[in-house]
Amino acid sequence: MLKVSYQGIAGAYSHLACYGYFGKDIECIGTETFENAMQLVEDGEVDFTLIPIENKTAGRVSEFYGLIPQMKLQIVGEHYQKIEHYLMGIEGSSLRDIEYAYSHPQGLAQCRESLKKMGIKPVAQFDTAGSAKEISQLGNLKIGAIASSLASEIYGLKVLKANIQDQKDNFTRFIVLSNRQKLIIKDNQSYITSIIFKVKNIPSALYKAIGGFAKNGVNILKIESYIPLGKLQESRFHIDIDGSINDITVQNSIEELKKYVTKFKILGVYEKNRCPY
Repeated sequence: MLKVSYQGIAGAYSHLACYGYFGKDIECIGTETFENAMQLVEDGEVDFTLIPIENKTAGRVSEFYGLIPQMKLQIVGEHYQKIEHYLMGIEGSSLRDIEYAYSHPQGLAQCRESLKKMGIKPVAQFDTAGSAKEISQLGNLKIGAIASSLASEIYGLKVLKANIQDQKDNFTRFIVLSNRQKLIIKDNQSYITSIIFKVKNIPSALYKAIGGFAKNGVNILKIESYIPLGKLQESRFHIDIDGSINDITVQNSIEELKKYVTKFKILGVYEKNRCPY
């Protein structure tokens, strides 16, 4: 049985994403931080970890970018997890009973209008699944939680209203990390290559570095700048490009890139998983 780590406690959306990517026939291990989840893979205690890197409404998950420079793992896949918020309460409660809703601040923000319409006051907590666990222990009919459907199952809670998020097409993109890359490039499959680099201290270095992709007709899917932890003067860049390192156009683009950068690293080559939402 595969072992997969994630940040959070049982019932977190990251836990749900593990099932969404691998199926339910796996052992999931929750950890306190992203770093802990990644360390379990580096130490060989689990096979994979899923890390959220961006959300459609909340933007990128900055914490991950601080960990990239020290990361020894490879990106081996991506997964889009639809975020569906459920309002839940203890057994015996009803929607009319609920006066307060516990959840992570982002979860509350994503349900702001729905909560207003129902006359429910938001109460910020550390996370979504933790809120579900807490109200299951409090046993108060007036207090509900906003969390995943998985959290309601795990903590024996009653779903009072499903899909209360204001934006119905909200989703989070996760990357799948592993100690080893076992990728066989197929001709009929689309791939993403993820790269990080630091540009040289010369005029127009970034422009020249990524100019090779345009020259060779390679599409840059995303570009993010980030600063490694404790290194305020070292701005670095993370790009995702269309294609694999087997493509001659990608190889030529990377050769051009290398002329203008330092600390170059390929984070992974993996199959593109088109967002279904």
